[in-house]
Formats: sequence, C-alpha cells, structure tokens
Amino acid sequence: MKMKEVIVVEGRDDTTAIKRAVNADTIETGGSAINEMTLNKIRIAQQKRGVIIFTDPDYQGERIRKIISQAVPGCKHAFIKQEEGRKKDDIGVENASPETIVRALSEVRTEMVDQPGEISFEEIIAHGLTAGPKAKERRLRLGERLGIGYANAKQLHKRLSVFQISREEFLAALKELDQGGSE
Repeated sequence: MKMKEVIVVEGRDDTTAIKRAVNADTIETGGSAINEMTLNKIRIAQQKRGVIIFTDPDYQGERIRKIISQAVPGCKHAFIKQEEGRKKDDIGVENASPETIVRALSEVRTEMVDQPGEISFEEIIAHGLTAGPKAKERRLRLGERLGIGYANAKQLHKRLSVFQISREEFLAALKELDQGGSE
C-alpha cells in the first residue's frame, strides 16, 4: 500500500516498522524534543501531501501528538492500542506488527478544526468517564473502540469533537463497552 500522506513518527525504529508495512515517507520527531525545524517540515508536508501523526501509545507519544496538532492544525491521526505496541517493557509503534500498522493507517481520523462537537462534557460525566475507580479503564476501552486512543476526560471530550464522533457512534461504543463487547 502506497501512502499519499507523510507519516510523522517519533524515531528511526518507527520509520523501519512503518516501511515494513506500507510504502510511505516519514518525518521523525526525534522523540519528545520536537523542535521548530521539525514542525516546519511537518507544516510543509501538511500543505503539500497531508500528514498522519502516528506516535507511540504512551504519555510521550500523546505529548508529541498534542504539540504537532497545536502547531499544524488539520492533521490525520493513526492510533494503536498499547498491547499492540508492547514488547516486554517497551511500548511503541516500532513493536507493532505490519498488520496492526496497516489497520491503524486504514482507520485514520481527521482533525476538524473549530467544529463544535455533539457530545457535552456533562455526558462524559454521566457515562462514568471522569471519576471513579473504573473511569480511566472505561476511557481507555472507549478510545480503543472509537479509534481515537486513550485520553483523560478533558482530552476525550476534545477528541470526540475534533474527530467529529457522532452521538450515535459514542453511544454504540459505550453500549458495547457496558455489555463487555469483544476487544
């Protein structure tokens, strides 16, 4: 599969894993020390070909994703589950199988800048996604089902809006979650 968009990853090992799965060009951020020169490369790639942000499913990966999203609006996002990128104690795109990478790239979500979302923060609270012993796990599983990755409650609300998740999608994913649907 040949990718039109440039895929933004954290490092060389991620590029190697991506190229095992698809024919694509990448920009490496060099980890969380992303600088203005790298952001400028990403801006140019977004203007010319489009960009897919494909960072690790961990705190640093989410931090990098957020930095790029703020600096370069309108990017596409690919996500993998933590267990899909786990190898012993290491979590990252570089550990994902080619099949997992192809699936994640086929399920990209596009950021919609300045679009109001359908789901209120009150609904996030009402569905047990903000507080309580199971809220974090519920957000994790919901993010996996919706293909938007893990986020804290505030970030989840923003992602539901940014990725234009409909109320129907949201409620269907919650129903599956509550019924113990398959992973």
